[in-house]
Amino acid sequence: MTIHVNRILNLKKIKAIGFDMDYTLVRYNAEAFERDTHRVVLDKLVALKGYPKEVKNLDFDYNSVIQGLVMDRKRGNLLKLSRFGKVKTATHGTLPMPFKILQSIYSNCVIDLNDPNIQSLDTAFSISNGVLFGQLVDMKDQGLALPSYTEMSEDIKSMIDYAHSDGSLKGLVRKNLKKYIVVDPEVALVLERYKRYGKKLLVITNSDYNYTNLLLSYTIDPYLKEHKNWRELFDLTVTLSSKPGFFTTKNAFLKIDPVTELMSNHFGPVTEGIYQGGSAEKLQKDLGLEGDEILYLGDHIYGDVVTIKKTFNWRTGLVLEPLAEEVTALSKSEEIQKSIDVLMIEKEELETKINEIDLKKHEEGEEVSKKELNNLFAHMDKLNHNIADKLEDYQKFFNPHWGAMMRAGQEESRFADQVEKYACIYMPKVSDLNNYSPRTYFRPLQRVLPHENFERILAKPHA
Repeated sequence: MTIHVNRILNLKKIKAIGFDMDYTLVRYNAEAFERDTHRVVLDKLVALKGYPKEVKNLDFDYNSVIQGLVMDRKRGNLLKLSRFGKVKTATHGTLPMPFKILQSIYSNCVIDLNDPNIQSLDTAFSISNGVLFGQLVDMKDQGLALPSYTEMSEDIKSMIDYAHSDGSLKGLVRKNLKKYIVVDPEVALVLERYKRYGKKLLVITNSDYNYTNLLLSYTIDPYLKEHKNWRELFDLTVTLSSKPGFFTTKNAFLKIDPVTELMSNHFGPVTEGIYQGGSAEKLQKDLGLEGDEILYLGDHIYGDVVTIKKTFNWRTGLVLEPLAEEVTALSKSEEIQKSIDVLMIEKEELETKINEIDLKKHEEGEEVSKKELNNLFAHMDKLNHNIADKLEDYQKFFNPHWGAMMRAGQEESRFADQVEKYACIYMPKVSDLNNYSPRTYFRPLQRVLPHENFERILAKPHA
């Protein structure tokens, strides 16, 4: 797959490359993992939060939520936002929200992601969260004795966090690596290639050392040709880093003995070895590097990308596995999109004719042919029906509930806007770097602004 470029990135100037582990270095079978997360959390909601046993009968629909949505925790809604924070599509629970109701609630507001009532669903790990919230809202609306929408959202989040921290979910992975983990041999190849080019390799993960060792030993060690194991390959590993706090706070580093897995206080420079905790500020200082000499790749738009850009000058890469499916859908739907574009041009021309007649009537006092106007409006109705049919066909290539991840109607989605603003590069998987030299000079394509498209403006002026 292609590396997609938002801003200039010269790999020659990069001296250290850091990687998140889960969903970055290590790929997951997201549907299998989120399906079992859904089940585990429902069990915990019943056992620990006293939810009715009926909720355990809920089925999991992986396609009912996509990355980049936000939850309106107060109203029980899932929202898809444009880059301007406007709600373009919504469901109440799992039920599609009619346009008139959507407009009555959200037409006059811009969704603020800092609003405590809003929760972002920005990672592959958040799919089950959104699915559970929608389903429980439905059950509450149907009369089941459940807490408020807000309290339910808090309970879901706390039980997901608890399932991660108490080993419930990682225990499932440990018992069945083949089910949950996707092995990509090319990851080891790309890492060794960058090592040959003199790059320092870092792992900075929120997972603990034992789990990190298990997954990297399983996915990387068997495919190494120039190193004994992943520990020899990576110059420095930071586990339980508590991102995004790793980039905003000044916690101490603990040194980990890879043999005994015991930890000890660490007071000296952090330049090599395996650690827990710590901070990006000390790490960068001890490495003796400028921020723009470090590239960090992760899957979490906020914890791995946005926070870095707001606190440090590290270069950033976002690993977004659903992008591969979206790119395929774009390719398959290209002909339909072209036909929609042609129809939209025809619609604009028709609108221009109608507006010209309107100007003659109201500003020049000319009599207007009602027959001509009726014919134009009839043609417009036909065009609109045709466009609607084409759009329906186009949507079939994407998620059946939400459409494309990176689009909200004609505009970029809020998620796409964050990717563009904060990720220097983005890609479906780390091994996509194998298609490029470690000395590649990534340059973005020039974006055409509306006022720069002179030819179209001059050829088709608006009335």
